[in-house]
Amino acid sequence: MPARMTAVDAQFYWMSAKVPSDQFLLYAFDGEPTDFERAVDDVRGRARACPALTVRVDDGSPLTYPSWVPTSLGPERITRQQLDDDSWSGCLDAVVRLADDQVDIRRAPWRLHFFGPVHDLPGGTGPGTVAVMQAAHALADGARASALAAWLFGRPKPVPDVSASPGFLPWRAVNSVRAHRKLVRDTGAGLLRPGPGTRPALSTNARPAGVRTMRTLLRHRAQVRGPTVTVAALAAVSGALSGYLGDADASLIAEVPMAKTGVPQAYNHFSNVTVGLYPGLGREARVERIAADLADARRRSQHPAVRAADQAFAAVPAPLLRWGVSHFDPDVRPSRVSGHTVVSSVYRGPGDLLFGAAPVLWTAGYPALSPLMGLVHGVHGIGDTVAISVHAAESAVGDIDDYVARLNAEL
Repeated sequence: MPARMTAVDAQFYWMSAKVPSDQFLLYAFDGEPTDFERAVDDVRGRARACPALTVRVDDGSPLTYPSWVPTSLGPERITRQQLDDDSWSGCLDAVVRLADDQVDIRRAPWRLHFFGPVHDLPGGTGPGTVAVMQAAHALADGARASALAAWLFGRPKPVPDVSASPGFLPWRAVNSVRAHRKLVRDTGAGLLRPGPGTRPALSTNARPAGVRTMRTLLRHRAQVRGPTVTVAALAAVSGALSGYLGDADASLIAEVPMAKTGVPQAYNHFSNVTVGLYPGLGREARVERIAADLADARRRSQHPAVRAADQAFAAVPAPLLRWGVSHFDPDVRPSRVSGHTVVSSVYRGPGDLLFGAAPVLWTAGYPALSPLMGLVHGVHGIGDTVAISVHAAESAVGDIDDYVARLNAEL
């Protein structure tokens, strides 16, 4: 594990002071362990055996990047929460409130919350257990956070370390400029298709205010119609969102986090791409256009210019990046945006996770809201079960039940 935090991870860390970005990974287990405390101790033991989970941040000097340093796991890191309402709906309400207490990465970059018993848990055979891993984005992107959680619940595959070298900025900057010029030429020549670009902001881009709500819909993989789960979910969001807004505006777009190719050089190994939603098209044509947009975004991400830009960013001196982040103003309201919603999709592997002897039923995720994004979606699979989740603020979606009903019908 690198002692020095990479530039991209440091940016997530410093930005979290302005825009909270903790991730919440939810795992539903069928039943409760016969010995709850022993099962928690087993999870704690696995955490102590994982170097990636036994660190915190030391950010002592403004002239250097923060460092990852070893730390012990206190009892507050893994806790059992008491529910005022032990229904599934009451549990989700409690998960929403977790976002009010973001982790302090200088003390502990992650926490694990257990809720149980939870009654009427979807897909369960009786009262179940819900585990929520809360993790700072600087510690992991969605794929890495999923691997860390899987380790905690028994998957034997260790989470790999990341090694990266910052390099020499002037040389990397020159190389990045040259590669970018080639990207412009390749796009102009038709070798690459440009992305959808920005669009006028909509009500979903209003600053999150009022009640925040989470909802989750479940499907068997065979029920999800489309070339991929991500494409099918985007097509469903398109229909639901245009129907809810009352406008099949062809300009609807979504931000989609996309994993980068190659060996990870940072804990956050992804980029956000913009995808058209094409609500004015019929479903099959819409699916084809969305799939084409994602394929085009993948091809652009593999262009040498993207790698060169990443290498140049990795070499930015810490004081310069700190200065840049300090000048970010979350209160600025642009008239155009790169997405009217977010759809974050991660497959979390086989259904082999256990809490005690309780098997995992399904897993979900709820991306963070931001000053320009009051409606976000998570699409997460484990085994053959897919969870499509909604996280919304009242200012963006005034009638969450109506929107979720539309999304359910589209799926």
